[in-house]
Amino acid sequence: MDPHPHPEVHLNKHLHNVNFDFTQIQISRLPTVIILGRPNVGKSALFNRLIRRREALVYNTPHDHVTRDIREGVAKLGHLRFRVLDSAGLEAEATSGSILHRTASMTANVLANSHFALFLTDARAGLHPLDLEVGNGFGDPIAISAETGLGMHELYLSLKPLLEDYMLRVFNDEDAQENSCSEEDGSHEVDKSKLPLQLAIVGRPNVGKSTLLNALLQEERVLVGPEAGLTRDSIRTQFEFQGRTIYLVDTAGWLQRTKQEKGAASLSIMQSRKSLLRAHIIALVLDAEEILNAKRSMKHAEVVIARRAVEEGRGLVVIVNKMDLLRGKHKSLSYEKVLEVVPQEIQTVIPQVTGIPVVFISALEGRGRTAVLHQVIDTYEKWCSRLPTARLNRWLQKVMSRHSWKDQAAQPKIKYFTQVKARPPTFVAFVRGKTQLSDTDIRFLTKSLKEDFDLGGIPIRIMQRSVTKKDANGSSKSGHSVGRVGERTTSDKRSVVVEE
Repeated sequence: MDPHPHPEVHLNKHLHNVNFDFTQIQISRLPTVIILGRPNVGKSALFNRLIRRREALVYNTPHDHVTRDIREGVAKLGHLRFRVLDSAGLEAEATSGSILHRTASMTANVLANSHFALFLTDARAGLHPLDLEVGNGFGDPIAISAETGLGMHELYLSLKPLLEDYMLRVFNDEDAQENSCSEEDGSHEVDKSKLPLQLAIVGRPNVGKSTLLNALLQEERVLVGPEAGLTRDSIRTQFEFQGRTIYLVDTAGWLQRTKQEKGAASLSIMQSRKSLLRAHIIALVLDAEEILNAKRSMKHAEVVIARRAVEEGRGLVVIVNKMDLLRGKHKSLSYEKVLEVVPQEIQTVIPQVTGIPVVFISALEGRGRTAVLHQVIDTYEKWCSRLPTARLNRWLQKVMSRHSWKDQAAQPKIKYFTQVKARPPTFVAFVRGKTQLSDTDIRFLTKSLKEDFDLGGIPIRIMQRSVTKKDANGSSKSGHSVGRVGERTTSDKRSVVVEE
């Protein structure tokens, strides 16, 4: 264990008596600890032990390396909290350009930006020459078992002074800045749209998901290349964009399990499904060249996952990648055709939500990064929207007057309309009497909400509840509740963003 690459911290003796509450420190300010070691020595098992979840794939593959990318999580070791990185492994005999060589290079780059390192060896396999070479500068070894938790207390005792010294230095360096900014923090009201955003990147293999993730992070954190299925773990990391924390997940391959998928590949597919359900916004990545060749925007599997995202109430952003392959003298018509056709076809195959945003980018060239992030944040803020009840009921009076009812006598009488939750926006219409809102009425209200409050591109749910005259007078607490979700809107409004 070595505080690499920073030099030893020298502090006044009285500072060591300070007790830190690491749970109150912003995650982005916590020290970063990377786990190093040769492949298959248990790095991912230790990573899972430290974050107290089974996120990194652990599979017995003596002749294959399960971890190929850099995973990130928040470690919980006693009262300590730190950002821990699970690396792809060190390999001395990797040939230039091979997967092992590329993963080792990526690990070296991340190591240079880490604050501390844990170097792991396998007691059963004994010391390898590479272990002796790399471990020469580390301190005394600690005997642990990542699977059973043996030695975690000793690891805690070794890390404690290093991490506390690091945080003391951070606080000393930032003290002046915090004092100068204290007057600007007058409002402590929680705005859910400002909370950390969970973004999942999904798509079929080789559409450029990992390249997009690296472009968004502006660093190489995930292995990319022409080989199919390079990403096995659902990589979860965080970064800051314009003062907002974004948790980013690159799902491994596709999310549909086949009979051919076994072992680590099967585990990664199941892990990807869990990542999808935890996300707030789903970024569905498509391949522009494949769209042109197939003469359709989305294949069946892509339609399924897009509809699943909408049904689960998640925000959806469609990203058409590899637009650089459609540029040039002889491809200008193809480029323009993709720009025009894709949004139209997406609206046709996913009619449940109108105005699904489409962003055209080239992740390889880094073009469109800002456009993607702005669109994701815009969708997230809409997804978190809350509208005051008074404003909604003023809107309701206007919108009901312009709706053409087939039978004026049987027209439902909505007592009032209110939003009961956000993420996604969910509304309840309280209807007097026995007459219920029809599916057509629900679609009309949904369409009007989207247009009048700029809520296009996200799922909106409208339920209705019957109230009797006694309910209206407040003398009865009972009422029959009927839930309906607005679907099949027909607006052709859409958001299209081209790479910058």
